[in-house]
Amino acid sequence: MGKKRILIIDDDARNIFALKATLKAKSYDCFSCTGAPEALELLRTNETVDAILIDMMMPEMDGYEAIPLIKGMEGRKNIPVFAVTAQAMVGDREKCLQAGADGYISKPIDVEKLLQLLGDI
Repeated sequence: MGKKRILIIDDDARNIFALKATLKAKSYDCFSCTGAPEALELLRTNETVDAILIDMMMPEMDGYEAIPLIKGMEGRKNIPVFAVTAQAMVGDREKCLQAGADGYISKPIDVEKLLQLLGDI
């Protein structure tokens, strides 16, 4: 079985860089989009995606808006989508899950928790 392909959707290049470096070191194949509209366009193609890490707070379209659109796409319904957010207040996790996220991780990223989330894909 080949490397698992992770799509990272985040408007901050530093977050993308850190996630890619961390995941590549753990043998994941990562690629990224700097916004939800770009990611939705990519997901309309036949690009292989095994899981998605999406920042919940982005300009133009946030994760709360994007996740239901991703989950509604033909052929993409079963891709695990994990919310990645700096919002770690009471209720934020539930809000992400209600939007359709399959899991939630807060920033700064706990690498062990992230690997646990991705371990089942």
